[in-house]
Amino acid sequence: MQYNESEGTVRMYLRGRPVVLYVPTPVADTYDPHKVNTPPQSKLKLDWVYGYRGRDCRSNLHLLPTGEIVYFVAAVVVLYNMEEHSQRHYLGHTDDVKCMAIHPNKMVVATGQVAGTDRREAMPHIRIWNAVSLATLTVIGSGEFDGSICCLSFSKADGGSYLCAIDETSDHNISIWDWQKGERGTKITETKCSVDTVVCAEWHPLERNQIVSCGKGHVSFWSLDNGGMLYKRMGVFESREKPRYVTCVAFNQNGDTLTGDSNGNIIVWARGTNTISRLVRNLHEGSIFSICVLKNGNVVTGGGKDGRILYFDGSLNSTGDGAQIEDHFGGIRTVSEGRGSQLLIGTTRNCILVGDIEMGFCPAMLGHTEEVWGLAAHPTLPQFATSGHDRLLQMWDSLSHSVVWSKDIGEQAQSVCFSPDGGVMVVGCVSGKWLVIDSESREFYTQHTDGSEAIQVVRFSPDGTLLALGSRDNHIYIYQVNEDARKYSRVGRCMGHSSFITHLDWSVDGQYLRSNSGDYELLYWNAGVCRQIPQSSTLRDVDWTTHTCVISFETIGIWPEGADGTDVNNCARSGDGKLLATGDDFGKVRLFSHPVCQPKSLSHAYGGHSSHVTNVSFLQDDTRLVSAGGADTSVLQWIVN
Repeated sequence: MQYNESEGTVRMYLRGRPVVLYVPTPVADTYDPHKVNTPPQSKLKLDWVYGYRGRDCRSNLHLLPTGEIVYFVAAVVVLYNMEEHSQRHYLGHTDDVKCMAIHPNKMVVATGQVAGTDRREAMPHIRIWNAVSLATLTVIGSGEFDGSICCLSFSKADGGSYLCAIDETSDHNISIWDWQKGERGTKITETKCSVDTVVCAEWHPLERNQIVSCGKGHVSFWSLDNGGMLYKRMGVFESREKPRYVTCVAFNQNGDTLTGDSNGNIIVWARGTNTISRLVRNLHEGSIFSICVLKNGNVVTGGGKDGRILYFDGSLNSTGDGAQIEDHFGGIRTVSEGRGSQLLIGTTRNCILVGDIEMGFCPAMLGHTEEVWGLAAHPTLPQFATSGHDRLLQMWDSLSHSVVWSKDIGEQAQSVCFSPDGGVMVVGCVSGKWLVIDSESREFYTQHTDGSEAIQVVRFSPDGTLLALGSRDNHIYIYQVNEDARKYSRVGRCMGHSSFITHLDWSVDGQYLRSNSGDYELLYWNAGVCRQIPQSSTLRDVDWTTHTCVISFETIGIWPEGADGTDVNNCARSGDGKLLATGDDFGKVRLFSHPVCQPKSLSHAYGGHSSHVTNVSFLQDDTRLVSAGGADTSVLQWIVN
């Protein structure tokens, strides 16, 4: 970075490209680029996690003796007490958690994570931790796994001395760990499991040293001998039709193995054998993703395609009971026993349902199912909206930690904003379409299309009379807003960027816009006539309503040294102007003192998301910050204190 005192300019470089920024007149005399910007006194504390990972994970929903249900999304393991509607969070992971196992004592949890984008920071490993204190007991396998960990199981018959893990390499290696031995556990053995996908592995509850694993076209019965060697016998399907996938495994009270498959069948494998003793056909249409053996010996199955829950006695005779999950919640991915007669159900559309046959099933957690990009805080209420590529627009209440409403808008959404009074929402879509919706009644008012590429950012002017839409087609479209924000007439488009628009801010008087683009430009515009203002020095003292542009004089210090321009995805200033939050490509939310105009600026950093944090926003009174996690589909809410 270079500072030219006589011109009052700072020249910073992103990917070797120079960006010239003008120092505002009030700070020009005292500006010292060598001073270090100290971190703020305020800190963030994770308050609530919205979301659940059910679309591609299983066996990840369990009831603990503490009365909490434990599950994961992004890099957070959530312990949720439904009666008190409170959450605790295990935050030891550095990237997406992919699998989980509960120790027989129900107090110890093992969770395995993926191979992160930054391999130094986020190597695949397993963390074993105490569910009461949330203290990490041991970290095993760091540097030992080549691929993400997809299955975990504690041994049962010996009281949980061993942990079995399967990774997602081409051979799907299975490894056995004495997790309490030594500082980082001790690996007893490792061998190739299968070249085909493996979806689950479970220790036998009654037979010491026996494990069953299953996946694409196979079920394997493993024995661990006294010398620490693993031996495999393949399940023999004989003349019976071999299923494409064996999708889940459980054990009945006699110790027989039950497997569910992609044909909707349950196969019973007699204890100690690898042969079929019984086949119960066509229970579900499509795959059985989960078999849950209840404490009383009865069996419950969940169908991924048909969304049905079926009840059987211990001999797999139907009891005639069953339930149908509503389509919009998705198929059933995992079923586990809750309190009393309750079941916990995780679905393929990232919902957690709780209930029983008598009372039906209600959502305890709703989430997005695809990338979340749109995030906007309501201007006057403690609420916020999210929108994503799953075509869902959702309104959340930050105080009750619940979804106010959820609407399928029929379009993949990229951005969202509220009108200044909060009555209207504009949603920018991937197709170039944008929709205007009443934020209370959810009624569609109108829709327009500008270009054929994504509307990356939407912003009303402070008085609500103009709307700016930044597109992936390099243009900013400006509209006049009439009739209570229901009617829109196009003023024109701002042309001048040579890459897609990423961020927009309005001046306090609504006359000017500033914008960033994908090639690290900062341009200024006269909004009323859609003209670029080439002499940006004339706007050095303009007061901006929002600070979401990541390239500006006030945000010089958010860029780490050697940044390539894609490191920081977004930023937001608090309403009182004292704090600036950023979301980056390393899963971190950072909190700076605003303005961040010193090249060396210190911050507080917080994990919880996996890779890209796509958006951050302070809520209306600055007491909370919300962050959206893009591909990890989660939304995290933080208390600012």
